[in-house]
Amino acid sequence: MKFRRVVITGLGAVTPIGNDVPTYWNNLLSGVGGSAPITLFDSSAFKTHFACEVKGFNPEEEFERKELKKYDRYVQFALKATREAIADSALDVETVDSDRVGVVFATGVGGITSMENEMEAVLSDGKGLQRFSPFYITRMIADMASGHISMKYNFRGPNFGVVSACASSTHAMGVALDQIRLGRADIMITGGAEAAINRSGIGGFNSMHALSTRNDEYATASRPFSKSRDGFVMGEGAGSLVFEELEHALKRGAKIYAEVKGVAATADAYHLTATHPEGLGALSVMKNALKEAEISIDEVDYINAHGTSTPNGDVSELKAIQTLFGDRAKDINISSTKSMTGHLLGATGAIEAIAAILAIRDGVVPPTINHGEDDCDPEIDYSLNLTFNKCQKRSVRVAISNTFGFGGHNATIIFKRYE
Repeated sequence: MKFRRVVITGLGAVTPIGNDVPTYWNNLLSGVGGSAPITLFDSSAFKTHFACEVKGFNPEEEFERKELKKYDRYVQFALKATREAIADSALDVETVDSDRVGVVFATGVGGITSMENEMEAVLSDGKGLQRFSPFYITRMIADMASGHISMKYNFRGPNFGVVSACASSTHAMGVALDQIRLGRADIMITGGAEAAINRSGIGGFNSMHALSTRNDEYATASRPFSKSRDGFVMGEGAGSLVFEELEHALKRGAKIYAEVKGVAATADAYHLTATHPEGLGALSVMKNALKEAEISIDEVDYINAHGTSTPNGDVSELKAIQTLFGDRAKDINISSTKSMTGHLLGATGAIEAIAAILAIRDGVVPPTINHGEDDCDPEIDYSLNLTFNKCQKRSVRVAISNTFGFGGHNATIIFKRYE
């Protein structure tokens, strides 16, 4: 079966280092970090007192008051990023065939803040069930970003949410890609959103020893591929992308950022939270994505690594890259933009896909910041080009984005310069 070609025609982002794509991208290239003391709640009782919060975001300026009753913070981020992506694509939502436009949007934990707030109100009041809001369930569940986007723009094509922990939004992009390839839609809005900087999120990940506790050095705590890394830094935000069938995009004169060439998903089948120590799942997912994309290892220029700044995860991913690419691995730029944004859980694949796409457009690779020359891990081969501390100019024709999630989920997506 011959697949229809799919391109990216619009991008939108809300991130800890910028609430639109141009600001986000410029700050990535400048090596701006987003980690700061937590302001969204009192974190004094927890081991971690910092995170990569979205800054300068005022929901009252973005949405009407009656709308905000319906939206968890993660949905607010999803709607704002999608508004930018649709405007960027110059898509006329009034004239487009709405039955041929779908939405597949992801989250890892959904409306966890709404759930936390609602349960606190119910349990502290003593009135029990009388205090539940009629919007509680619809603010909490994980499909609401895709649902609200479709209702906002009257998109009546395929519509649902995807949940696979930190691999969620890459899996969502893969599903969106297939909807267009198989002829079920001409345009898909896809990506992911997350807002888990709250007591449940920080406390839960602290109990698993997953978060950095480098409170005295919070600004540089996310340090992928460095010996002193001690866990990830929680982030929040959203990334939204407009995927479009090539002929449809050309017919309406849309600008094209890049082509989506392939996607793959595998499982480690190893551990609830730890990656396979030899990176076997990461190896197979990259190999499968390259096979589907019909791209050889010699064509890859940039890998946006999952690179969470956890002791085991960073090493296993680099092992997988070296096993797959062999000597060629040293010719590829590798970077972890989580060093700047923190880890956005279910939204991380979307904002990192945007980084990979813009690297193709502009011929520049964003850095991995917060690495010191005396902070080298003996388990990491530093002859690899990990793009430390400064962006690097190079022609990027093919870029890979990796995302891996609790539960052993692995996802890889490949973008190529449109030709």
